[in-house]
Amino acid sequence: MDKKRNLFSILMVLTFMLASSSKAQTFTNPLLPSGADPWSIYKDGFYYYMHTIQDSLVIWKTKNLAELKTAERKTIFIPPARKAWSKQLWAPEIHTINGKWYVYFAADDGNNNTHRMYVLENANKDPMKGNWVFKGKVGDATDKWAIDGSVFRYKKQLYMIWAGWEGNVNRKQEIFIAKMKNPWTISGKRYKISSPLFDWEKHGDLNDPNNPPHVDVNEGPQILINKGKVFLIYSASGCWTDFYALGMLTLKGDNLLAQKSWVKSKKPVFKQSPENGVYAPGHNSFFKSPDGKEDWILYHANSAPGQGCGGFRSPRAQKFTWNPDGTPNFGLPVKTDQNLYLPSIKN
Repeated sequence: MDKKRNLFSILMVLTFMLASSSKAQTFTNPLLPSGADPWSIYKDGFYYYMHTIQDSLVIWKTKNLAELKTAERKTIFIPPARKAWSKQLWAPEIHTINGKWYVYFAADDGNNNTHRMYVLENANKDPMKGNWVFKGKVGDATDKWAIDGSVFRYKKQLYMIWAGWEGNVNRKQEIFIAKMKNPWTISGKRYKISSPLFDWEKHGDLNDPNNPPHVDVNEGPQILINKGKVFLIYSASGCWTDFYALGMLTLKGDNLLAQKSWVKSKKPVFKQSPENGVYAPGHNSFFKSPDGKEDWILYHANSAPGQGCGGFRSPRAQKFTWNPDGTPNFGLPVKTDQNLYLPSIKN
């Protein structure tokens, strides 16, 4: 009888340990209750995460992506009042370039028409420490409306991509690219490489007075490289619609500044999934697992139709794969109650 009790006790302990281990190895979306325009990188054993907060810039630091809710966080920038960059701070991104940290963001003076891109710099090895120095505006000579700036290096050249206007009026959002002389200076002219073309890039409601007077949207550009192939993933249609989705450009050749070098996919590569209860997925970023073997997409989405472009948007993450032709396969946005394995770690 005692042997049976001991065996039963051992089995219970093992079951508990396995259950605890399984629970620790998985997570469910969303990562936070709210947070639009999520961005994350993995460096030196930690994830560094940011999203739009509007009035300040905040960094989260965690070893475990699923623990953002309890992660260390630090406000690195509160803009001074009555400046061109005092309000509506959007889509911050944190990067490491030449051994220093940089945070890029869009901001205005309270009037959306004045949105431009700005950058902070920190020379400390840990972005949660040291001083964040405001380096100023990052823009080309046209000084047109600009948001969603992102930087990347291709063949030793640093580039910036962003969403902007052709002129001074909000008719449509397009994607531009320019070379950079250094992490805070654009050199030369901007080049337009994507403009809304297909019907799925033009969803919106012109009769809604609370929304911008345009429906043709390409924004949130992100570069993704796989085995020498270069892709630009972007968000399309109005973010206030359930049809907000991701599109893709594929580089043909190596001239990133020529629009003809970019071939646009005819259909979205990641879109709403009513069957999974996910609406308006978009404004994504990418990151690698700690062991460098897995590719992950980080994006925001709503959990119900009609929730619009506000505080209902929450950050979500899921692993993606690659098709035989080298293009990314993002699949469908997963359900919020679906258990996902954490990004793989080094053995």
